[in-house]
Amino acid sequence: MESKRIATLTLDDGRSVEFPILSGTLGPDVIDIRALSKLGVFTYDPAFFSTSSCTSQITFIDGDAGLLYYRGYPIEQLADKSDFLEVCYLLLKGELPNKAQKDEFKSVITRHTMVHDQLARFYNGFRRDAHPMAVMVGVVGALSAFYHDSLDVNNPQNREISAHRLLAKVPTIAAMAYKYNIGETFMHPRNKFSYVENFMYMMFATPAEEYVPNPVLVRALERIFILHADHEQNASTSTVRLAGSSGANPFACIASGIAALWGPAHGGANEAALKMLEEIGDVSRVADYVQGVKDKKYKLMGFGHRVYKNMDPRASVMRQTCYEVLKELNLENDKLFQLAMELEKTALNDSYFIERKLYPNVDFYSGIVLRAIGIPTNMFTVIFAVARTIGWVSQWNEMVGDAEQKIGRPRQLYRGATRRDFVPLAKR
Repeated sequence: MESKRIATLTLDDGRSVEFPILSGTLGPDVIDIRALSKLGVFTYDPAFFSTSSCTSQITFIDGDAGLLYYRGYPIEQLADKSDFLEVCYLLLKGELPNKAQKDEFKSVITRHTMVHDQLARFYNGFRRDAHPMAVMVGVVGALSAFYHDSLDVNNPQNREISAHRLLAKVPTIAAMAYKYNIGETFMHPRNKFSYVENFMYMMFATPAEEYVPNPVLVRALERIFILHADHEQNASTSTVRLAGSSGANPFACIASGIAALWGPAHGGANEAALKMLEEIGDVSRVADYVQGVKDKKYKLMGFGHRVYKNMDPRASVMRQTCYEVLKELNLENDKLFQLAMELEKTALNDSYFIERKLYPNVDFYSGIVLRAIGIPTNMFTVIFAVARTIGWVSQWNEMVGDAEQKIGRPRQLYRGATRRDFVPLAKR
C-alpha cells in the first residue's frame, strides 16, 4: 500500500497544518490546501498560476516537454490521422469511436446544424459592421431562449442534447455572422457535406453557383479545428467552468467562453502575428525588426507561448499545413509567407531567441493559412471559437458531473480602507 504523502505548513505563531500531496496520472504533484481554512488564512495566487482548480481527464499539457494530449492521444497523431468530429467524440466521451459510433455521432450532429428560423432575425438587430465576435456572444447566448427543452444541467441526457446542439449550431451561427457582415445571403447547411466542408460552404458559397469544396483547404481547416479543440484550463475554459459552477445553462456558459476568448491576450494571437508581418512589410526589413525586438522597440508576435517553454507541438503541424495550402493556391511566393519564413529563420538562428526559447507557435502559421483560405482577420477569433466549442462543452460536462465541484468563489487579499463611519454630505 502506498504511504500517504503530506506537506506541512507552520506559521510564525507555531500553528501548523498538514496537507495531502496528490498525484495525477501525468504531470506534477498537487498539494491539497483545502484544510488551510483551519488556520484562518488562505493562499495568494494572482491569475491562479500555481493553483489547480479541478481534476480533469480531458487534456494534458507539459509545457517544458512540448506535449499536448487529448485523452492521452498526442495532438500530432490526431491532426495527422483523425478528423474533427472523431476528435470531438473523443473529447466528449473519453474514447475514440468505432465505425458505428462515429457514423451515428456524425448523423446526430448533421441533423442539428440548422438553427431556429427566428434566430436569423437576431442578426438584423446588429449593425452590419459589428465585430463578428460581438454577434457570436449575443446569438450563442440566445440559444437558450430557443432550445429550453434541454436546460436541466443535472440531467445527463439533457446535457448530451445541448452538447450536440452547440457543436452543430455554432459553425452555422459563425458563418451567418460572416455573411451578415459582408451583406450576403445566409446559406443553409447541406447534409451531404462533412462538418468542415459544411462550414466552408456556409461561409463561401452563394446561391448563384455550385460550391465545390477544395479538399486541401478543407483538410487545412480541419487541422486548425483539431489543434484548437481544447487546451486544458485556459482563460476561456476556466470562464466556462466558473459560469457552469453556478448551474447556468450550457448556452450561457459557452457564450461566456466566447467573451473571454475575444480578449486579444487569448484568442487574438494569430491576428496579431499577421498584423506584425504586415507592419514589417518586406523581407529586407526583417533583420532590422528582429534587432528592434531585441532593443525592446517592437514585440515579436507568434513566438513563444505562455505554457510551452520549448516548441509548441501544434506549430510543426501548422507549418506543414501552411506549405500545403500555399502550394495548392500557387501562393508559395506570397509576400507575407516569404516574410514569415525569413523571420522564422532569423529568429531560430539568433542566440537571443534561442536562449529565451522563443520558438514559433501555432498562431504564427495559422493566420497565414486562414488568410490564404479567404477568411478575413476579423473572423480569426470566430474560427477559434468554432474549434474550441467542443473543448468548452466537454469541460463543462465534466465539471457538472464532478461530485467535488461547488460554485466557484475565489478569495482576495483586501487592501482597501479599514472601517470608517459615514459623514453627512454637509460635513464633507
